[in-house]
Amino acid sequence: MVDRRNRVPAREPTGAKRPILLVGSNGMAPEVLDAVRAAGSHEPAGFLDDDADRHGTWLDGVPVIGGLDAVTLHPDAELVLCAARGGARASLAARLTTAGIPDARYAVVRHPSVDVPRGCTPGPGTVLLAHVALAGDVQIGRHVMVMPNATLHHGAVLEDFVTLAAGVSLGARVHVGRWAYLGMNASVRERVRVGADAVLGMGAAAVRDVPARETWAGVPAEVLRTWVEPW
Repeated sequence: MVDRRNRVPAREPTGAKRPILLVGSNGMAPEVLDAVRAAGSHEPAGFLDDDADRHGTWLDGVPVIGGLDAVTLHPDAELVLCAARGGARASLAARLTTAGIPDARYAVVRHPSVDVPRGCTPGPGTVLLAHVALAGDVQIGRHVMVMPNATLHHGAVLEDFVTLAAGVSLGARVHVGRWAYLGMNASVRERVRVGADAVLGMGAAAVRDVPARETWAGVPAEVLRTWVEPW
């Protein structure tokens, strides 16, 4: 379940822009940067990326200033993780936690076209890109990535590190487990559960529960692959 304790509400602009570091200069980095600029509450201080070949380069006018260890050089900056897959964001978050970065350092990035209703508090590090529609009491965990034009109906639950690609539609009271990835234009029938680390393919329609660590595709969606524990 989504833990609502110690939540970090989305903060509104208060005049001076707050610095923000974008972690990862590939994946969803251009889209997240666009949302940061559109929201207007933060000033991009740079990208952090462990790929040394990217250091000193620029992405859309913002420099790649170093690896994750450079976070210590910007103690006042907030952060957001730009990796497209939940597992990659979880790995980055774990490393930053080890480095002493608390949840309070993570910004909620919300494009101004997104209306967050009363009772819905996105968790730290969550990104809501353009024209995401939230209805009613939607629960959103930590470091969730919701891409443009996704629709979440009332009572939907997104656990930590979930990724919803563009155009995903969730019916009422859908529950999406930790690290799950829902591909572009996938849809989930009301009250269906998508298990942890599951994948729902592009354009798929889930009309029954998707077990954890399975990949489903098609209309209606059926299992394609089951993840097996390696020896």
